[in-house]
Amino acid sequence: MGSEGPPEVTIHVTGFKKFHGVSENPTETIVGNLKEYVKKKGLPKGVNLGTCCVLDTAGEGALDSLYQILKSAVTGLDLEPSNGARVIWLHFGVNSGATRFALENQAVNEATFRCPDELGWKPQRLAIVPADGGISQIKETSLPLDKMTKALTKMGFDVTTSNDAGRFVCNYVYYHSLRFAEEHGIKSLFVHVPLFLTVDEETQMQFAASLLEVLALFS
Repeated sequence: MGSEGPPEVTIHVTGFKKFHGVSENPTETIVGNLKEYVKKKGLPKGVNLGTCCVLDTAGEGALDSLYQILKSAVTGLDLEPSNGARVIWLHFGVNSGATRFALENQAVNEATFRCPDELGWKPQRLAIVPADGGISQIKETSLPLDKMTKALTKMGFDVTTSNDAGRFVCNYVYYHSLRFAEEHGIKSLFVHVPLFLTVDEETQMQFAASLLEVLALFS
């Protein structure tokens, strides 16, 4: 405790509720159970699991609540600039066609929803943040995903890196999160997971807990 030793890292986590075509979203279960899971398993010293929030699977209509959640992570950080505390946002989303975990390297400034989100919004080729420029603008995570992927693979998980988070709500949230992280000197990562039918719940919980450790190691 106190100011001695390595700076602590606090990892805040989000998942999504169910949405069109996905009646059970595994990320809602993962995020809902993660605090209890890591309490039993334990985390390395200096690694804190912060807030665990389940977001509505919505874009523009859920933006205010998303920013309230993002801001909660940095409240008070600027009061103690010398403590070296690190903050990471970790976002989980489901890719129903996936067979393995994917660490997403970037988000694109484009919202093109294949179906309406849970609040009925269905944008087509809209800039997520018009002030940033056109829909081809990208933002990348500052985390070393290749190193993280290798570490997670050594732990026995089937993991890849990806440059395409889609254009649906996952990409929408990730773009805003990367932008927010850039502005506040913190880090952000989005991870796509398969359905529980493809990779069972226990394996996914193990992966999520292991990812917290790897994030702390490489952040």
